[in-house]
Amino acid sequence: MACQSGLQGTYCSTGVSVGGGVADDQLVLADGPGMPYRAASFYRRADRAWAEAGLTDRLRLHQARHTYASFMIAAGINAKALSVFMGHSSIKVTFDLYGHLMPGTEAEAAALLDAFLDP
Repeated sequence: MACQSGLQGTYCSTGVSVGGGVADDQLVLADGPGMPYRAASFYRRADRAWAEAGLTDRLRLHQARHTYASFMIAAGINAKALSVFMGHSSIKVTFDLYGHLMPGTEAEAAALLDAFLDP
């Protein structure tokens, strides 16, 4: 797999294939060769990072995950790409969880179609 800079390079270096998923024997977060992070160890590292950043409220990993997805949507990332980055089994999962954050409404879609079809 060819690595690139930026987010795709990060995914490549951690074993995540941006186009297709993770092999059974690869870990996105590892505490050593083939060893998954223990939750307690992960939270201790996160707590230190929050403290060093001057943050007083603890942000849980799950909250950070939702924040990441929300920021990606606000930045204009399309739903399919977000689904891949989040590791969802299908784009339906992404829409079910984050569809309310996606830009546009049914009324806006109808107006766009009307404008497109109006000669």
